[in-house]
Order: sequence, then structure tokens, then C-alpha cells
Amino acid sequence: MQKNDPYAALRIKEFNIFLVLRFALVLAWSMQFVVIEWQVYALTEDPLALGIIGLCEFLPAFLLAPFAGHIVDKKEKRDLFRLCIALFSLISFGLFWLTSETIESSWSTKTILYCIYGLVFFGGVLRSFFGPTIFSLIALLVPKRVYPNAATWSSSTWKGANVFGALLGGFLIAWIGVHITLGIIFLLVLLALFLVFQIKQKPILNKEVYESVRDSLEAGIRFVFNDKVILGALTLDMIAVLFGGAVAIFAVFAKDILDAGPKGFGILNAALSSGSIITMLATTYIPITKNTGKKLLISIFGFGVCMIIFGASKLMWLSVLALFFSGVFDGISMVVRQTILQLKTPDDMRGRVGAVNSMFVGSSNELGALESGIAARLFGAPMAVMLGGTVTLVVVTIMGAKNKPLRDLDLTKDIEEHEKEEV
Repeated sequence: MQKNDPYAALRIKEFNIFLVLRFALVLAWSMQFVVIEWQVYALTEDPLALGIIGLCEFLPAFLLAPFAGHIVDKKEKRDLFRLCIALFSLISFGLFWLTSETIESSWSTKTILYCIYGLVFFGGVLRSFFGPTIFSLIALLVPKRVYPNAATWSSSTWKGANVFGALLGGFLIAWIGVHITLGIIFLLVLLALFLVFQIKQKPILNKEVYESVRDSLEAGIRFVFNDKVILGALTLDMIAVLFGGAVAIFAVFAKDILDAGPKGFGILNAALSSGSIITMLATTYIPITKNTGKKLLISIFGFGVCMIIFGASKLMWLSVLALFFSGVFDGISMVVRQTILQLKTPDDMRGRVGAVNSMFVGSSNELGALESGIAARLFGAPMAVMLGGTVTLVVVTIMGAKNKPLRDLDLTKDIEEHEKEEV
């Protein structure tokens, strides 16, 4: 086995372009999420309204994901990615327009709110395509032996963009207001649209294979549910995000519990992501392919403990510290999960498996926002977060005891086999 090269994926030009593109796109999406959450809570002062935002994005992202995966496997990935970014630019511009003085002075608050929900719903439709498209495209940019390193850099870029997006979103709201911040977001999306043209079109690996939509969807779902390792990894991450996360109600903590205002709101969001990116960058030097399953279980357990501490905290410094370390554990679990998926998924099924991943994990962000909003309304925000963290601990304990293939997973041999194939 060759010596670990922490910069292996970065030696590929198109992958570097992809990272810059993804950073700009996720930075825009992350900032937009922060701004929308703040704006909607400012308009309604109701945590349930934050949950409705999650529902509006979850429904289309979840329901359309299987069909999106089928389409991704049959279409050219670069052009599909370009179309998704172009449509996302329309959403960003729409939100920018809705927060202008002209609209705010002539439209009712309810009308503006419903329009925001509509654009978020449209964003959910795009989310169903973004996940499997990106997952499939990465595999076409780098050789298989570099998948773990590429997964680490891609995940680090994603989290890094979340760090700056969350931080900038909160601070820019305070400095220049919601409207101009959304204008900057629109420009970032246009930058991503320009960069995607710098990546060449890629081959369609199963273009000649005919499958009905139904057979294609069944094959993808059957593959995931028959593989205990992939199913276990996706389930763990889904539960952690669905019940253990609290991002959707950070505005409640910042405004009503910690009395930290919009700047504190940005800091809370950034604390979670900053812990993740630091850890993920560290994994480029310290590979996670050995004892992979145990590392995944331990990281998600640690995430649950940190979220319980955050929910119980009334001090800003303790809340930030708890979120930072929850981000550390989240970073490990994200890199492990992405590496498992990249190495265990056949090339001709990446779109469908990426779609199932979006259903399990990506959509659980939005469903988790709804769960957090409802729980915060019923029990209060602190209790909602502590209950969610407790559920995460229970599930990861059961999974560790029952799923032996996941618990004993070690990816070292998989990497060695791919290296031999490419020599």
C-alpha cells in the first residue's frame, strides 16, 4: 500500500475547480439558510414557522429523490449540475427581490412569508438533484484509489463553506441588512455557475442499459437496504441529524435564551461547522480507513452528548464550546460515511445511491428542522435539544450492538484492492 498522500485529490485540476465551485455554492446556500431563518423568525416570532421552512424543503427533496437518482444515472453529470445551479440562481434572486423596500412596503407580511415558503419548496426540488449529482460527479473526477482523500476534501470544503456562510450570514444581517446580504448570495451563485463550465462533460456509465423507472428505483433502494454497512451508516447519520441537530432553532437560542442577537446567531452556527472542518482537514493526514465502523459509532455518540450539553447550557461560552465539539464528532462521521459510500457503491448506481443518501441524510436536515420547531413549541427549545440528543445516544447504542458488519468495518483492504487495480 502506498504512503498516504494528504494532497492526492488536489493534484487533479478539475477536482480543484470543483472544490472552488462547491465552496461558492455551499457558502451561498448556507448564508441563504441563515438569512431566511432569521427573517422568518423576525416576521413571525414563532419557532413553528422555522419548522415549516424545513417541511417546505423536506417534502420535495424526499419525495423526488428516487426519481432524481434515476435521472442522474442516465444523464451527463456536468450539464445536469449546471442546470441545477442555474435554477438555484433564480431562487436566490427571488429572495433578494422579496426583501426589497418596494415589496416590503406594498405586500403584506403573510404574502411575503408564503412567497418565501414557495421559493424554499422550489429549493427542495433542486436539493433532490444536487445530492446525487455531486456524489456521482466526484467519482468521475478522481481515480478510485483517491476516493477517501477526495471525500475528505469535498466534505471539508462543504463544512468550510458552512462555517463562513453561517458566520457571514449572521454578521452581514447586522452590518448591511437582509436585502443586501441576499444580493451577495445571488452573486456567489452566479460565480458557481461560471465555474461549472470549466469542468468537461463526463461519460454516462450505464447509458446503454435499459431499465424502466420502476426497476431502476427498486434496484437502487434494494442495494442500499441489502447492504448492512451502508444502511447502518445512513441510518445513524439520519438519526443524529433528525433528532440530535438544533440548527433550525439556533435563532431561538440566540435571541431568547442566550440574549446574543444576530451576531451570536452567526457564532452559534459557525461553532458547529468550525469543529467539523478542523477535524476533516486533520483526517487528510490521519486516514480513517482503519477501524472505520467503530470510529463512526463513537463519533455519533459523542455528537449526541455534546448536543445534550448545548441544550442544558445558559452560558454563551459553554454553548459555543459544546457546539464546537459536536462539530468535531460530526466531521468524523461525515468523512467516514462519504468514504463508505464512495468505496461500496458500484459506478452505475451512484446516482440512485446518492439519492437514497439524500433521502436519509440530506432531507433529514429539513425534517429535523420541523421536528425541532414542533418540539421547541411543545417543550421549549432547551428540552427539545436535550431530548433529541438522548434519542441519538439510544439509537447509536442499539446500532452498535446489533449491526456487527458495521461495527467491525475496516476499509483498509478496499483501498489496497483499488490501488492494485490502477497500477
